[in-house]
Amino acid sequence: MKVIFIQDVKGTAKKGELKEVADGYARNMLLKKGLAVEATPENINKLQGQKASAQHKKDVEKQNAEEIKSAIDGKKVVISAKAGSGSRLFGSVTTAQIAQEIEAQHGCKVDKKKIVLKSDIKAFGSFSAEIRLYTGISANIAIEVIEA
Repeated sequence: MKVIFIQDVKGTAKKGELKEVADGYARNMLLKKGLAVEATPENINKLQGQKASAQHKKDVEKQNAEEIKSAIDGKKVVISAKAGSGSRLFGSVTTAQIAQEIEAQHGCKVDKKKIVLKSDIKAFGSFSAEIRLYTGISANIAIEVIEA
């Protein structure tokens, strides 16, 4: 019997696969527990629609990442911070602050989790950061921390 797997089944198939399995295994295990559905033309068509939708979503995300990269790659972000004793920063500059300043200065919304710093920013000066926007797409940005 041909079935479409709804969930991953260890040793058998992954979610979304169309596979031929034994009739008894399909009826007594897979269909009964809701791990798979019978491969009717309607269900096959539904699966193809879901795959096309997922691919379209990936393509849109990749396109957005390319647009953001072209807008901010090689640019500079100026962040003003309060000074503590000895002209050192009061605390440190976080990725959330960097993301907020990128949006304010360049108009591109970047998730703070995608910003990678080589080291913590705890002093005034120039630093660099990598922004990993999508698999294989990253942008480099210069960060200048000045006294407020």
